[in-house]
Amino acid sequence: MPLLQTSVVVPMAIALGSLLAGAIYTWFIGEDVNWDWLNYHEYNVWAVLNDRYGIDALPAGFQTYFNPAVYFPVYYLRHWLPLPYGMMIMGAVHGLNLLLIYFLIRVLLRETTTASAIGASILIAAVGPMTLSELGTSFADILTALPILAGCVLILSADRSHHGRYVLAGLLIGASVGLKLTNVVYALGAAAAVLAASRPILATLCLGAGGAIGALATGGAWGLMLWREMGNPIFPLFNAVFQSPELVPMNIMDWQFLPRGLLDALAYPFYWLVGDNRSSEYPFRDARFAVATVLIVLGIGRGLVTRTDIFTRRDTQFLLFFAVSYAAWLAVFSIQRYAVVLELLCAPLIVLLIARCMAGAPGSAPLRISALPLNAVMVAVALAIALWSQPGDWFRRPWSNPYNPAISKSLEQPAIYLILDKPLAYVAPLLPPQSRFYLIADIALPIMPDGRFDRRIRAGLNNPPPGGTWGLHTRDKPIREGLLERYGLQIDASRACVEIEGAWLGTAVNACPLIARGK
Repeated sequence: MPLLQTSVVVPMAIALGSLLAGAIYTWFIGEDVNWDWLNYHEYNVWAVLNDRYGIDALPAGFQTYFNPAVYFPVYYLRHWLPLPYGMMIMGAVHGLNLLLIYFLIRVLLRETTTASAIGASILIAAVGPMTLSELGTSFADILTALPILAGCVLILSADRSHHGRYVLAGLLIGASVGLKLTNVVYALGAAAAVLAASRPILATLCLGAGGAIGALATGGAWGLMLWREMGNPIFPLFNAVFQSPELVPMNIMDWQFLPRGLLDALAYPFYWLVGDNRSSEYPFRDARFAVATVLIVLGIGRGLVTRTDIFTRRDTQFLLFFAVSYAAWLAVFSIQRYAVVLELLCAPLIVLLIARCMAGAPGSAPLRISALPLNAVMVAVALAIALWSQPGDWFRRPWSNPYNPAISKSLEQPAIYLILDKPLAYVAPLLPPQSRFYLIADIALPIMPDGRFDRRIRAGLNNPPPGGTWGLHTRDKPIREGLLERYGLQIDASRACVEIEGAWLGTAVNACPLIARGK
């Protein structure tokens, strides 16, 4: 039955189900201890709350200066509520992405929306490998997906008289960019989508105005601080442009996941289909992008064969949003975690393409669909994608063994800690608050000789706290003695290193006492 005019009962039921699904999955899968949480999600918030940016020296490496605003909710939930309830709340919030998928498919299919179309869309979205891997975690990709998806719904639901929706869509998408700069690819997709609006110039102006306000609201204060302190409003990114003296003039980019050519780029969806995880650090398997690719080709082919346009203007806007966002993501990042929004958007995209490819022949009622075969195909495709999907894994701990390490009495005094590899900044909040933490091992952001951080480190070493000076490194990794030579230090072989339990099961962080070289 058409569901466009149904009461609020359906969306309320889906909202409740989404919240419960996110919370229950988080409880089932365990405590989040992902690499980025170990490195900077936890530290950056703690550093802001405790005024550490003027004390420490890059404990999380170049990520130390990423905007921490988006990580405050998960920080408070993790520390203010007992485990696992805080993170279950976070998972419930993440689950609300499914509610937005419901609204999106309703906007796209309008009066032809069926229960099967809604169910297929929600199922495909719910089993996304990156979506599941980030559920109930500190990752910002799945959290900022909420305003991006809401912005997409607003763009697609706007008409000639609803200019305010473009402004609000810009506010939401711009806010997501201010919180996490990698979301800029979706701003490009939104800009492409409004070019196909009924009044594209006015829609673009409204979207742009809202986007600028949203980005300034969430990222403006942080960018201003970086400009004032570092000479680069998005430090350390694009330093070849902004030329901050605290970093060599280079653009930090992660090239390892990018395609090697056009054919390689076109093949990415099919790599993911067979479990080739060249766009991710850890294995996953996903059929949705391959299915969407095939359906897009079939849809275009059907239009060419029948010499008719099977897509509405709203469909075209959605296709532009997806295609431009995907192309920008593939060209700039190709990092699978950053594609959570695309993964979610694949769900209504696949259902929409099935509906349009199976639309009635030209001359029949517009977009009239034979319900039974159409619904059967939607459900079958959704089930096949769900059964084939394999989520990624960013490391979890069982709730029965949460991360709460005991700190040795040897480390009870405030001290200087030279961090010799990553990710170790998460141990900083566990140690005495008067301690100082200096990372000297970041390849992407080496300490500039006689720069701000170099002077800070040397001043600290000349006047160490009562606990002395220690080196932090991951157990079983070789100690990088060469890093210590620059500061005239070496491991004190006469004293034993102290272990701190690591967040990943079976790992540990070694704190080794340091002394001046030659002693």
